[in-house]
Amino acid sequence: MTDSDPFESIILEDQGEGLSCLTLNRPESMNALNTSLRRGIVAALHQLNGDDGVRGVVITGAGRAFAAGVDLKEARDVQVEDVEGWFGEMRDVYLALRGMDKPVVSAVNGVAAGAGFQIALASDIRVGSTHARMGQPEINAGIPSVMGAFWMSLHLGWTRNLELSYTGRLMGAEECHALGLLQHLVDPEALLAKALEVTGELASKSPTAFRWTKRNYREVTQAAFDDAFRAAVAGQQDCYRNGEPQAAIGAFLEKLASRKG
Repeated sequence: MTDSDPFESIILEDQGEGLSCLTLNRPESMNALNTSLRRGIVAALHQLNGDDGVRGVVITGAGRAFAAGVDLKEARDVQVEDVEGWFGEMRDVYLALRGMDKPVVSAVNGVAAGAGFQIALASDIRVGSTHARMGQPEINAGIPSVMGAFWMSLHLGWTRNLELSYTGRLMGAEECHALGLLQHLVDPEALLAKALEVTGELASKSPTAFRWTKRNYREVTQAAFDDAFRAAVAGQQDCYRNGEPQAAIGAFLEKLASRKG
């Protein structure tokens, strides 16, 4: 593979009966979303959506995580003037997910944090392993929880959204299931099979009716999505201007390096 290969950080597998599995494949970094992975997700979703032979898609992560948020080394080095373009690539991921006419089911195999949590929330259904942990920890990295708060607002009430946004804590699988963030909870070895079963059930519906149902949900939330993106960019620019993400992420990476050392 070359650096220009849009699929270098993902795996696409045909699961039969018109179902495909998109695996985020940066296990050494807990599938943290860097430029390569973000662009790969977008390219893959566009390809799958345009393929008449694909009826439904499962998204999961390689290794022990679904996706641990944005790549912190990349985030630490972002400059204020680059924030809109950098975060715009995450917006492209969300738009590709929102634009899918076909069922998309997230198989949450481990940690789904920050942007990874939001990818799961942007899916139609979430199936979780008992190893799953989910949450919105951006504030602990000096980044405002704005886009994450938008996604949580579609699934949770105001009080819970505030608590998760302000504390940045991760929820265990049982709590996620109790809150309805995970509609199905299974043992790790049964995760993919259950996710494919759920995807197949959704894919058995009338494709035109399903497409229009999804389109309605997309359209009634689009203005709020656009507002959240603009607010997230402004908030991140202010935080980066004040050096807060750089300091918080730098301290975390130094702590991580000392542990490995």
